[in-house]
Formats: sequence, C-alpha cells, structure tokens
Amino acid sequence: MSRESSRHGDTTGSAYTDLGAKTREAYEISIKSRMLARSVIGNTTPEDRIRQRCSVAVGDFSMAQLMRFCHDPVGASRAALDRSAPIITDIRMVQAGIQKEGHTSEVLCALDYGTDLARDRGITRTSAGFISLEDRIAGSIIVIGNAPSALLAVCDMVGRGIRPALVIGTPVGFVNAAESKEVLRTLSVPSVSNKGTRGGTPVAVAVMNECITIHAEETTHAGSGHRV
Repeated sequence: MSRESSRHGDTTGSAYTDLGAKTREAYEISIKSRMLARSVIGNTTPEDRIRQRCSVAVGDFSMAQLMRFCHDPVGASRAALDRSAPIITDIRMVQAGIQKEGHTSEVLCALDYGTDLARDRGITRTSAGFISLEDRIAGSIIVIGNAPSALLAVCDMVGRGIRPALVIGTPVGFVNAAESKEVLRTLSVPSVSNKGTRGGTPVAVAVMNECITIHAEETTHAGSGHRV
C-alpha cells in the first residue's frame, strides 16, 4: 500500500484514502468498513462517499437515507478549502475530530468566543460564540453537530445576507434539532444536513472529514493518506 492520496479520477473509483489511518491495522479496519458501506450505499458520487462515511460513523446504514445535500456542498467545500477558509465548529469535540491533514484551514471553536454575550443575553454559549464571530462567518465553513441554537443563529445571519461558504448542520436532540435543519435547507447557502432528530458530533465530523479527503485527493501535494 502506498501512502499517497488517490488521484483526481479516483474520487469515486476503486481507490480508497484515509488520511487518519496511521498504521496498517487502522487502515485495514477503515477500508473493510468503507468497502461494506460502498456495497450497501453505492459509490457513484462524492455525496455517496459522505453517506458512506456518516453511516460508518454511527454504525447504521439507515443514516445514508437521512442525509440531505443542498446547492452543491461538495463543490463549495473544495473551493473553500482551496483558499484555506476557516472552519468554525460549535463544540470542542467537533473541533478535535476534524482531521488536521489534507488542508491548511484554521479550525476554530465557537465556545472560545462570546462568553460575556451569552451571560448578558441569557443565550447558549454556542450561539453567542457564532454571533461574536459574525465578521468571520462570510466565506467560512461552519460545522455544527450538537447545538440547534447555534445553527439557528447561523441561519439568521444567512437570512441577513451573511454567506458562509458551506454549512454542515447535523445537530442532535429533541429540542429544535430537526427544526433547525429544516430551516437550513430553506436557505440558498450550500449545506449538508440530515432529516430528523439524529445527528451529532460523529455525523458532522464525518461530513467535514470526507470533504477534506476529497479535497486532498484532488490536490497535487495531498496529505499522507493510504491508497489501494
């Protein structure tokens, strides 16, 4: 096995790249899971690859049917990563889960911003963080896996004309999770989301990391993933 990333033409071909697999055993586990996902879900489009990765992340192939893609989010992610657009997450678990190879974007967490605003307004720390980062939202990649309030805050900014390059919105839970994703899908901004109350950190991270992997495969000097 080579440690080179897949070529451009291999994006949905038989080759497989995992930038996070650093040992042979890790890669063998990864590729076995992905090959099974390919056989169940299909492997025709980049969106299929995201469906595969999200299904593997939650251990349930039914997740693939819940994923929704609006306004060419994969193309938007490629363009944003090409110019090293910042990636802004809702919580630190999402920030920590985003792979650091295959791109040169800064990965920020909204929880590191807006503490005073959250206290003064009595709003969630995640939504306050995104509000405080409003001047950095335009052109950035937003990744929200847990906080519906944060996704609604970002949707409000989009409604006011502030346009992220891409919004990955997969918050989990029974209060505003499904509703916030429905709002996201009404907007003209590129987005990846899922229907219903499911989602969470594993899904958001899976979407972002697959976008990074696709970008790395198409970059001449890609990161150190495995290829077969």
